[in-house]
Amino acid sequence: MSHSNRRRSRKKPSTRTTPLLGNDAVVVARRALEELGEGDVGEHVGVSGLTANVATHRFAAEVPGYPGWEWNAVLACASGSDYVTVNEVALVPAPTGEALRAPEWVPYDQRVLPGDLGPGDLMPPAPDDVRLTDDADDPEAVDVGVDKRKSFLTRTGLNEALTRWRTGEYGPNSEFAEQAQLTCRTCAFFLPAGGAIGQTYGVCANEFSADGVLVHQTYGCGAHSETTLTDDSEDPDYFDDERPLFS
Repeated sequence: MSHSNRRRSRKKPSTRTTPLLGNDAVVVARRALEELGEGDVGEHVGVSGLTANVATHRFAAEVPGYPGWEWNAVLACASGSDYVTVNEVALVPAPTGEALRAPEWVPYDQRVLPGDLGPGDLMPPAPDDVRLTDDADDPEAVDVGVDKRKSFLTRTGLNEALTRWRTGEYGPNSEFAEQAQLTCRTCAFFLPAGGAIGQTYGVCANEFSADGVLVHQTYGCGAHSETTLTDDSEDPDYFDDERPLFS
């Protein structure tokens, strides 16, 4: 059996340049940006997003207050046509990453911070707040015996609070507590809270210390009710700062 060699014809790639990359396209893009009148359009810095029918021309932006941004003009051209049109123009952050940009938007219920609530402000709990329950028979409910309550603190809410208090300013590991020689547990000014938080926490009744603040029993300060001063003045070395230097 004889075999004939057939030479496959290969189509040469087209050398035709797309109108989207020509000088005319750059002129069209620049003119569209200048017509905005929002700021000076600088030098042409490149092309991005190039497809068969669309290209984005990039220009340096010289707009006060927008360092690190650039102008973009999106051009389009139909297949087989040389007519370029403008789809969109915009001022966008440059790929260099040096643009000043607003922080990512955060929903209201996630950006409220402790201390943001002011007089007259209203901040109802979220419908799915795990710190609360409306079911008095919920095993997670705390202090269900208190009258005139429509909802109850859950064990989750209590544990979150205990963690904040323990690691906070009036907890056992705070700067005051670490330097104190005596703890609140033995202080007459310490009023144990009782209830759901037991005797571990209490309120300080010393106006010169953490007056009216909930403190941990192992918190401490220098105003403990048993604080005493040692007398180191048995043989004082007095210095007369009023004695004349010359007589």
